[in-house]
Amino acid sequence: MVGGVSLVSFAFFEPAFLFGNADPGHYLAYSAIYTALCMTSVYLINKRWPPFSLQVTFQIVTDIVFIVTLMAASGGASSGLGLLLIVSLASSGLIGRGRLVLFYAALASIAVLGMHTMRVWDQGASVGEYFHAGLLSMGFFAIAWLAHTLARYTLASERLAVQRGIDLKNLAQVNQLVIQDMQDGVMVVNAEDKVLQRNAQVEKLLGSAEVPQPGELRLVDYSRQLEERLQRWRVDPDTLFEPLRVAATNKQVRVRFVPVDADRSYGALIFLEDLSKVQAQAQQIKLAALGRLTANIAHEIRNPLSAIGHATQLLQEGPGMDKTEARLLQIIYDNSYRIERLVQDVLQLNRRDRAQVEEINLGSFLKTFVEEFCHGEKIPVASLAIELDTDQAICFDRFHLSQVLWNLCRNAWRHCQQLDGSIRLCVTQALYENIVQLDVIDDGPGVEPAVQGQLFEPFFTTDSKGTGLGLYIAREVCEASGATLEYVELAPGGQFRICCRGAPC
Repeated sequence: MVGGVSLVSFAFFEPAFLFGNADPGHYLAYSAIYTALCMTSVYLINKRWPPFSLQVTFQIVTDIVFIVTLMAASGGASSGLGLLLIVSLASSGLIGRGRLVLFYAALASIAVLGMHTMRVWDQGASVGEYFHAGLLSMGFFAIAWLAHTLARYTLASERLAVQRGIDLKNLAQVNQLVIQDMQDGVMVVNAEDKVLQRNAQVEKLLGSAEVPQPGELRLVDYSRQLEERLQRWRVDPDTLFEPLRVAATNKQVRVRFVPVDADRSYGALIFLEDLSKVQAQAQQIKLAALGRLTANIAHEIRNPLSAIGHATQLLQEGPGMDKTEARLLQIIYDNSYRIERLVQDVLQLNRRDRAQVEEINLGSFLKTFVEEFCHGEKIPVASLAIELDTDQAICFDRFHLSQVLWNLCRNAWRHCQQLDGSIRLCVTQALYENIVQLDVIDDGPGVEPAVQGQLFEPFFTTDSKGTGLGLYIAREVCEASGATLEYVELAPGGQFRICCRGAPC
């Protein structure tokens, strides 16, 4: 721009009124060469060659040489063209991060003083103009030092910004690792209910989302009930929500919303807590002392109970017994046998620590189990139907699996319509991880909602002859093999689901 302005001013205006009045011919030649070199610099900048530091040095030296020559052709330091070097020095100091800027200032000062000396020597210029040249040189060093100082502060700020950027990136990675490793599901949604971030636990609790369009995952794609709760929370943040039952995974989830900003206008952080784990931990703590107590009591009463049973049998075999005495002895024997079963069930709780997990092919195992169960319970084989949607083997203790299925099928037979196919054993592949689902479904009335929360509690039973430990022991032995046992509210009748680990173990 400076070179172009020099050429235009010389072409359209009288040199006497602007620049080049001392030597118009040289002024025109220097302006043309200066403009050509500047255009060459623009071309080299676009080509990224030579290296940056060489380009800066070439450009500032070009400015010093040709601006000083234009000053000489325009009357020396008094022409005012030397102020253009101040701009060049300042810009080179900032762009070059303060490197060599004092050296450039020294070159400019030497060039200006040398130019004036030549004019005094050859053209008889006034010696008093050394004062103007000296002030201009002092301005060069002042601007150069200021540019150097600003560049130093800029470098410090840049290094701090880079370090802060690295720290923020590391913090973001740590946060991501923490979120992914959390046992609770974590989701971040914006004001339009679009899911911005989530961890893997969300898929386990809510199931896989059905995305209508790629890249537009919304909260309603996971659960419409969860999206409705979020809208209610935005209206009233003090709303207390009941645990959410997810139909896709049969998980009972506690939902908690945390605002991203103060007025809840931007988005929300959603925490999903698996209540089955919380309930299991609470139950373990509650029953730990009770388990030790009942085990000790069971050992203490087993021998006296056996003695009572044998004595009752001996009295029943005695002669001269009327009907009333026989009935009373039978009551004593039946109740002692019931207590004996209760003691055996309590002692079986210790077997969960001795699980021997192995790979089991469910197809052959269930076929054998149905034959043994129907023969042992004296029911038709056609009453049990096997439905296999996958042939993947599972990891389970063979004896424990038979014990759990026997208990579930016996309960199902007691409550079903006792027709052909009234009990179905369904094997399916779960939608998440390496999990195989084994469902025991009957065509009975199902479990009342009021008692579903007590199904797996010890000593809870709806059968007057039951001990109330069957389902509790079944869940315990399932957990010993790394499986879970839950009641599912999907089938018209009763449905219990065992979620097992798939092979390999």
